[in-house]
Amino acid sequence: MLFPRLTGPNRTVAQTVGVVVVMAGLAFASVPFYSWFCRVTGFSGYTNVVEAESDLILDQTIKVRFDASIDRDMPWTFKPVQREMTLRIGETGLAFFEAHNPTDRPVAGQAAYNVTPYEAGAFFDKIECFCFTEQVLQPGETVQMPVSFFVDPAIVNDRDAKYAHTITLGYTFYEIDLPEGFEQAAVDANLLTSDPATAIDTN
Repeated sequence: MLFPRLTGPNRTVAQTVGVVVVMAGLAFASVPFYSWFCRVTGFSGYTNVVEAESDLILDQTIKVRFDASIDRDMPWTFKPVQREMTLRIGETGLAFFEAHNPTDRPVAGQAAYNVTPYEAGAFFDKIECFCFTEQVLQPGETVQMPVSFFVDPAIVNDRDAKYAHTITLGYTFYEIDLPEGFEQAAVDANLLTSDPATAIDTN
């Protein structure tokens, strides 16, 4: 037999490594599919989306750290404005991430995100987030993008997650195609502003 059949712990390790390798490839190949996979399976600490703030705030606090990175083909710079904050569990936090497009062309991006430790992801609730939609930055544009969130008080009763005293929220931006019609709209706007007939006489 050229390749021996794996059994027991060896088989489990091989399967785990296989999943990690496949998902790493999918992360580069398809951001929407990767996000869907994480949402369904809980892989990589996928977070929750809620419509309202928590109606319960505990005296117990938790530290939230923020991390930012970009795909190797993404030309933006991207960083958290604030590296960490301490909140009461259930209290709503507001954090900002800064993105800059140093190129001479519009660039569209989509953020993928995760939470570590992974078991805390099920208790990390986002109310609003720049990652919900694609972002387009004009040449030279810098923006600060908000994320509003809280840690669900139910975390203190979870067998594993209750031991998490620090949660890290991380984002990675990937370049995507510009929205349909965006390029033509930019061309039309340039033509309009460069038309001498539309210039304002300041004399």
